[in-house]
Formats: sequence, structure tokens, C-alpha cells
Amino acid sequence: MFWSTAPPEARSLVLLVQDPDAPSGVFTHWIVYNLPSVATGLPEDASRLGGWLTGKQGRNDFGRIGYNGPCPPPGGPHHYHFRLFALDRILRFDSAPNAAAMLPAIRGHVIAEGETTGLFNR
Repeated sequence: MFWSTAPPEARSLVLLVQDPDAPSGVFTHWIVYNLPSVATGLPEDASRLGGWLTGKQGRNDFGRIGYNGPCPPPGGPHHYHFRLFALDRILRFDSAPNAAAMLPAIRGHVIAEGETTGLFNR
């Protein structure tokens, strides 16, 4: 996964991967935060590599830290939103944050953002 450079005033990046079509509502598959603002991508299998770019991972809606891929119920396609935020701050958490903790933490600190959406169904 690659992106263009963040604005020079950015201090960190946050990546959220979410499925709004899940039966229970928006489902978070991955949270990566405190990526260096100079980062322009993540290597393949970054969730399992460890030590990459000094970023940290949050807790997904499977209850795990790291990435867990799509597993929608049979039927129509689900939309997987990959949202990247450039922040004016470094985030601090006592433990791995979930989306409910991450979204309020970035509110008011986003200076740029981008999104791409992938579709998947079984």
C-alpha cells in the first residue's frame, strides 16, 4: 500500500481500514497509528512484520491487535475503506486503541486525509 507524501506540518499518520456494510454496523479491520509523517507506504504483510516504520497497531473489531482481512457473509459486495489521516500530533494511549478511542483522539488534529475503497464478496 502506497500513498503520496503528507503535508510538511504533519507529525504522524493514522490508517483505518473499515467495512461499513457489516451486519453489525461499521467493522474495523485495522488501525495503524503514529506512522512517521514521512512514510509513503506500508510493506506487504506489514501487520505481521513488526518493527516497520515505528508505527503502532490498534485493536480491531475481532478483538485482536493487527490486521484481519475481509470475511463478509455470503451476498453482495462489502466496501472496505482505507482511510489515511495526516495529524498535527503524535498520539498517546495507555493500551492499544480501538476505533471508538481512535476517532475522538484524531478529531481536530487532521490536517489532510485520503481514502481508497476496495470491494469484496463471497
